[in-house]
Amino acid sequence: MANSSAILDWCIVRLGEDHNWWVDEVSDPVRWDTDGLSIVDPRQAAHLIELCEPLRDYGFDQDLFESAFIPFRIEKEAGKGKVRLKRVKDSLFDSEEKLFILADVVDDENGPFADLLDHLTRCRVKLLNDVFKFESKLTVDEVEDELREEQNASFIEGKAIHVFDELCSILDYTPAGFDEDEDEADRAAASEDDADLDDADLPDVDDEDDESIKNDASLKWDEDEEEDDDEDGKKAKSGDDDEDEEEDEDDSDDEDEDEDEKPSKKKPAPKKKR
Repeated sequence: MANSSAILDWCIVRLGEDHNWWVDEVSDPVRWDTDGLSIVDPRQAAHLIELCEPLRDYGFDQDLFESAFIPFRIEKEAGKGKVRLKRVKDSLFDSEEKLFILADVVDDENGPFADLLDHLTRCRVKLLNDVFKFESKLTVDEVEDELREEQNASFIEGKAIHVFDELCSILDYTPAGFDEDEDEADRAAASEDDADLDDADLPDVDDEDDESIKNDASLKWDEDEEEDDDEDGKKAKSGDDDEDEEEDEDDSDDEDEDEDEKPSKKKPAPKKKR
């Protein structure tokens, strides 16, 4: 922990209208200026840790992150929507207790928090250059210049920048025209469009055309042709059987007619006696 913050033991914080916590009073008013001094609450701290996880593959230093903050826990209520916080020695990443963290900004140019901002910016630039194929690689100076312009605009408007917002502006930074989430959504949409185009290439078929297609022999599969041949064979065989039966009936009728046409044999007449 930096020597500049060794005397700081407690602080009193309030919840602002912007739903962020701001410092009203500290145990070391000589070194610490409470004008616009912000503090990160447990929910925001957890979110920052989550945003830092992807940076571990790009050189993120957890110890540097912890050294840039002073951890506090809730001690008691201080009245009128205020809370008194007590300094602790717990690790931000290992503690099971919900901790507030105060950025060490006593030396806002060369102190541990300033070092952290530079470190996170470099890690974020490495990640972006790895994810996106820029025409020319993104540089730390370009990112810092863009973020500085946004901060100056807030200062001109008289707005105090909360530490949480300052960190998120780095950890969420993406150049204009590039967006990781939108890029994935565009790829998904492109896949759906390709599927729609595949369906669109197929013409609509009317019922009459569908029937003619079914009856077109050139469009039939071999199996369909075999089935048709089998059916034709069955029909042909059935027709032959019917013809055979008709021929048998005709033959029997002819035989009956022949028998009717043949003369009947008569007995010879007896001879008369003289």
